[in-house]
Amino acid sequence: MLDRLIVVDSVTRLGPEAQGRVIVGGSHGGIYAAYLAAKARVAGVLLNDAGIGLQGAGIAGLDYLDPLGIPAACCSHRTARIGDGFDMLGRGIVTEVNAAAAALGVEPGMWCREAARRLAGAPVPAVDAPASVESRFAIGPRASAMDSNSLMTPADDGTVVVTGSHGALLGGRPETAARAAVFAALYNDADGGIDGAGFTRLPALDARGIAAATYSAWTARIGDGRSAVETGIVSAVNARAASLGLTPGGTVRDAVALLADASMKDHRA
Repeated sequence: MLDRLIVVDSVTRLGPEAQGRVIVGGSHGGIYAAYLAAKARVAGVLLNDAGIGLQGAGIAGLDYLDPLGIPAACCSHRTARIGDGFDMLGRGIVTEVNAAAAALGVEPGMWCREAARRLAGAPVPAVDAPASVESRFAIGPRASAMDSNSLMTPADDGTVVVTGSHGALLGGRPETAARAAVFAALYNDADGGIDGAGFTRLPALDARGIAAATYSAWTARIGDGRSAVETGIVSAVNARAASLGLTPGGTVRDAVALLADASMKDHRA
């Protein structure tokens, strides 16, 4: 089994080596992560259920992968830290499976490592992934929304970004908190989860002087930046964001307005 297994903290980092392999990934089980797994032509994948959240977005990738013939399952966010592939392999417990995974004997309640062993029997998929489902768009002169933190670039420096990604550090590493020197960033809290993993980007961004907040997984679909802007409700803020007047309980849209205004003042100073 081990010769077919790859463990990663995020499926945004899959390369050509993933083709035909079984992936244990710390990413959420939403459609965007599933798309990246399919694009890499993996034989099977295990992801984090991210607390399931609004409209079942945290596990929506399972249905996305089923018609492609890719077996997939999710492990509970209460048993393994989201954003940490080795933690999931070590203590994750399966909560949801698609039909292709069930046909290989994967079932809820199973240890992640046993599920990975059973997925090793899957063939290499013959179907290509559908066209890209990723997106980003402007929500103001100095603010953008994007489906994944991986879409952040140096062009976002000094601006406000709303991402569909979870608020957990990848593998617990502070340098993974944000890919650019943004003014402020907002993330899906993935329902917190074990060890409060869904909030761990906040102190790491504080240390970089970046205002940051999470919004509830039950108010916006994970992996969907547009959903975050339309319906997200702020669940936690870091000290830098609090110093600018941001508090939990307000809408993401109002948070962006406040932070973008602060960004403009900072830019002119």
